[in-house]
Amino acid sequence: MVNQKELLKVTDLEQHFPIKGGFLGRTVNHVKAVDGISFAIYEGETVSIVGESGCGKSTTGRAILRLDEPTGGQVEFDGEDLLSFNKRKMKKTRKHMQVIFQDPYASINPRHTVRQILNEAMEIQNVVPKSKRNDKILELMETVGLGSHQADRLPHEFSGGQRQRIGIARALSVNPQLIICDEAVSALDVSIQAQVINLLKKLQREFKLTYLFISHDLGVVRHISDRVIVMYLGKIVEIADKKSLFTNPQHPYTKALLSAIPSTKSETKKERIILTGDVPSPINPPNGCRFHTRCPFATEKCVNEVPELRSEDYMKDSHQAACHYMEEIESGAHQPTR
Repeated sequence: MVNQKELLKVTDLEQHFPIKGGFLGRTVNHVKAVDGISFAIYEGETVSIVGESGCGKSTTGRAILRLDEPTGGQVEFDGEDLLSFNKRKMKKTRKHMQVIFQDPYASINPRHTVRQILNEAMEIQNVVPKSKRNDKILELMETVGLGSHQADRLPHEFSGGQRQRIGIARALSVNPQLIICDEAVSALDVSIQAQVINLLKKLQREFKLTYLFISHDLGVVRHISDRVIVMYLGKIVEIADKKSLFTNPQHPYTKALLSAIPSTKSETKKERIILTGDVPSPINPPNGCRFHTRCPFATEKCVNEVPELRSEDYMKDSHQAACHYMEEIESGAHQPTR
């Protein structure tokens, strides 16, 4: 990654949603959905964000695109600060940053034909001359595995997998550099998931795309990713290249997630790590390490101090984890509180 260009850089990103209460509807608290995360994505790679529901992974994608306005931090795309853009400049930039949503039916207009859906995107961004749009529409349909004869059909005439292909074609229609895939295959059958994942990988090679892939399915993430970000309760707890994360996870939360992946090898017996307790509320997250309330290795330091992402000596700089337990195991000073 050293010689590659940083396409997206996120620094201390925050997304806090206000909670209104009282007679006057004043803000009484905030939901800290994303609370100060930093990472970068290089051109041509696929970075995945994984974690339990409510960890902030989808909110991160929406904040990057400014579908929800971030409450803090910085988002740089191709060297420019997106959060400083006015509405007009942001609209022009959106053609370089597209999104594929989870629900392939709710995310497209049910009253528009495929031709109208794809034409609308190109018209708004003015990326293709009007005289050539029809040819581009038919070309896009063929590219994503749909027949040109289906261009005048409505979304309800397609299966879920076909509707997601329409969503992919719409994202491609404006020639983007970055596509954020927000649970893009989670609503599909397993066999269809594989087809769509293979399509995304093919399109990435063909159009030199960069992906931010948001998912809770570690099997899918393992298939498509170059690097993986693990989130817990609005914070990043581990970042690593795919091979390193799946073969040598460092954070206790990551280890618990990976232990839940079913094994296809009958002779392989994995020890399932069961986490006790519920995920704390993002309204009042725990002090120190946010995972300490469920971590079997938590110490007093975990309760009181927020761990920073760091690399161990025996790991590459690309593998980082935010865990005091790692530090104390190294020094031999580990004393669990329970």
